[in-house]
This record gives sequence, structure tokens and C-alpha cells, in this order.
Amino acid sequence: MFLLRSAFWLTVMFIVIAPKDVDLGKTASDYSRQALEMGQQAVVSHALAGECNSLECVGGKAALAVLAGGNVVEQSSIPVPLPRPRPDRLS
Repeated sequence: MFLLRSAFWLTVMFIVIAPKDVDLGKTASDYSRQALEMGQQAVVSHALAGECNSLECVGGKAALAVLAGGNVVEQSSIPVPLPRPRPDRLS
């Protein structure tokens, strides 16, 4: 019963004291978006930190960097594999 009363009075006081001109939903979604972006960048930078010798590994890292928004590609020096040019007879 003590917890129920405490929760009730804390809720009432929050409603009374809370600022009226602040959109709590927007603020919470902004913080959530920022945390998600920072976490994504941390994971991508950790994944791109390792060295690899195979073309499959380099291609995977390039795809991961593109999925991260491209800003990680500018910071790293990963050579992106490009397709071979199309032969003249097929043009």
C-alpha cells in the first residue's frame, strides 16, 4: 500500500511541477535517436577497425560503411571494390 500511495503522490507532484511548454515525447524520441546513432557509429567503427586480406572481407566492410550512412567511409581508408568496366562490344 505504501508503494501505491508513493506512486500516486509522485505522479500528482510531477503533473503539478512539470514544465508545461516541453514536449516530453519529442524530447524522448530525440534522445533515443541520438543514442541509436552513436551506438551504430561505435559498432561500425569497431567492425571497420580490423585488417582483412580477402576481397569478401573488404566488400563486407564497404557495405557496412555504406549502411552506416557513408560518414564512416570518409574516415577510413578501405579500398572499395569496383566492378570491371563493360567491354566495348557489349555497349
